[in-house]
Amino acid sequence: MKKDPEKKKKTKGVSYAKWGYIFILPFFLVYFTCHFVPQALTIYNSFFENYREGLTQVGPRFVGLENYVKLFTASSDGTIDILKYTGNTILLWLCGAIPQILVALLLAVFFTSYRLKIKGQRFFKTVIYMPNLIMASAFSMLFFTLFSNVGPVNQLLLSAGIAEKTIDFFAYKITVRGMICIMNFLMWFGNTTILLMAGIMGIDQNMFEAANIDGATPLQTFFRVTLPLLKPILVYTIMTAMIGGLQMYDVPQVLTKGQGMPDRTSTTLIMYLNNYLGTSKNYGMSGAISVYIFIITGIISIFVYRSLTKED
Repeated sequence: MKKDPEKKKKTKGVSYAKWGYIFILPFFLVYFTCHFVPQALTIYNSFFENYREGLTQVGPRFVGLENYVKLFTASSDGTIDILKYTGNTILLWLCGAIPQILVALLLAVFFTSYRLKIKGQRFFKTVIYMPNLIMASAFSMLFFTLFSNVGPVNQLLLSAGIAEKTIDFFAYKITVRGMICIMNFLMWFGNTTILLMAGIMGIDQNMFEAANIDGATPLQTFFRVTLPLLKPILVYTIMTAMIGGLQMYDVPQVLTKGQGMPDRTSTTLIMYLNNYLGTSKNYGMSGAISVYIFIITGIISIFVYRSLTKED
């Protein structure tokens, strides 16, 4: 006997979409709790006067855009501090990031070349990545010790007759900025090299073989094959380096003892922010600076991303 179609039990299928939402739910919960809510509170606090003066708590009192007006008000010497520190941060980032990307790209192509067939790649990967494992504060203390007035660099210069007297490396902005840029370069070029190597090894080798058969030189292969196909990874590394550079803090903070010497020429935006969060606990001004950093990071990120992906 045939069963009535209406009485047939419907077979339940597996809802993969439901499980997909369940698996990604923890990420959104963590993001909402640890990122979105603090960011919203930061924007909210930026419109209030809320700081500590000694043992007295002033505020919170709504002041509107007064904190933002103070940020862009010139000081007694005629300089706008927030703009000066923005320039310092961008300059320090560029001087460290440009050599980092260029050297990392060169090393990545060198180590992944099938023509050269470099042996011991694992050893070289480990060696170039090792500086990234050193804490930034330890790196800064090392450079501070090396270039101090009684440090080994001064002693070598004096004993070799290159310098007639002790050189105060921390009295010149070019030397202080140079040390910060060198440290940022040494700490991060290994990580960037490994990322770019992974990107190059992910390219189909038939592309390189075809270019070789067509008689392309190594330089032509790099610019016509490697670089275009490596662009997604390259854009990622540049964007992350830029965001990290704008949040630079630990290296100049430890190296200059939080003073940004000489004459605040190595003070970064996060160091400026930390000054308000340190003793006075000025949540209003620190919130305004945080919002400013967020906007500047967003604008520069959009500009860099569109510049790198203009052809796409």
